[in-house]
Amino acid sequence: MAIADMVRQLDELIAKSDSLMESAGWDAGTNKAWEASGVLANRLEAAVTRLTTDGSVYKQQLDRRQGLSAHSRLRHDYTVAKSLRDDLKAGWTETVVELVHADTYGDYLEMAEALLAKGYKDAAAVITGTSLEVHVRALCSKNGVARAVAGKPKKADTMNADLKKASAYDGLQQKQVTAWLDLRNKAAHGDYADYDHSQVRLFVDGVRAFMMKYPA
Repeated sequence: MAIADMVRQLDELIAKSDSLMESAGWDAGTNKAWEASGVLANRLEAAVTRLTTDGSVYKQQLDRRQGLSAHSRLRHDYTVAKSLRDDLKAGWTETVVELVHADTYGDYLEMAEALLAKGYKDAAAVITGTSLEVHVRALCSKNGVARAVAGKPKKADTMNADLKKASAYDGLQQKQVTAWLDLRNKAAHGDYADYDHSQVRLFVDGVRAFMMKYPA
């Protein structure tokens, strides 16, 4: 899903929430207003959950809604959704892949598989590399490793080293991830002659096995 589509979905729900909260009688807490608040809160929660990962700050904020009344819950979910929408529009999210659940990573690898089978090794390498970096970020969240420093996202190589230090995996695995990231960088920077089809084949298979061995 493109970022523009994500923003559009959130815009629609935010606009409906604005309309409801500004309507006459909403603060009075009529049964109809309470019911409408509950429905919109459910839709906002579903959207934030669908568009983010479990370890994201948006999901963490959303989880704080327990015990709130229908009105308070709507206000809370509305604020979380607006934060996500504004960050998307500002370009503060790293990649489209980072906004989806970990259980869809395999879909991107399947896409890479299909591209590789048709001879598009470079596109396959870029997609696989993106999936790898997102998984490394997710592993950082799982293992309590900071993903940013001084407010700026860490580079994948730095996170890889930090994961080794945190004993998320050993030095041998760290070196393999470093090699994969190097191939990804070559593909992203147009150095297509520096690797071949068979190396991308090993890249895709290796990243898939890595995700299975170290789930996030």
